[in-house]
Amino acid sequence: MIRHVTPADQAAIRAVVHAAFGQADEADLVERLRSAGDVMFELVEEDGGEIVGHILYSRLWADSINLFAALAPLAVRPDRQRSGVGKRLTAASLETAKEFGVHAVIVLGHPEYYPKFGFSTEASAKVKSPYSGNPAFMALALEDGALDEALLVAYPNAFNG
Repeated sequence: MIRHVTPADQAAIRAVVHAAFGQADEADLVERLRSAGDVMFELVEEDGGEIVGHILYSRLWADSINLFAALAPLAVRPDRQRSGVGKRLTAASLETAKEFGVHAVIVLGHPEYYPKFGFSTEASAKVKSPYSGNPAFMALALEDGALDEALLVAYPNAFNG
């Protein structure tokens, strides 16, 4: 079952994110984003009453009237990786982003994974950010034309560690 996060999920999410990345950095990022009020939304996949995956979106500040979001992080419990949890969470989160009125989503992620959902470096070519030019810096327009013009985006301060 995929659902929105509740405050009671926070400890379990931290454990999943920490285990998925093998370090605390991404789990700390989640907590900094929450503390700063920069989370747009979070989803979890639950199986048998246990959280097995988590995805978070935060708002990006842009020199545009359109709404842009950063997808980060996506985490799946190690024993459930490669079982479809990440795919389900990503697909559900993109639909949720559309419901929130997001025009485009930007991710710094695995170049082999995110193109499965339509993300590409080509779509991010006109986006300027601290991560521009990195092969892992990809974007996906959820609205036609959202990434056609040059765009400057700023990430929440939580990404600065």
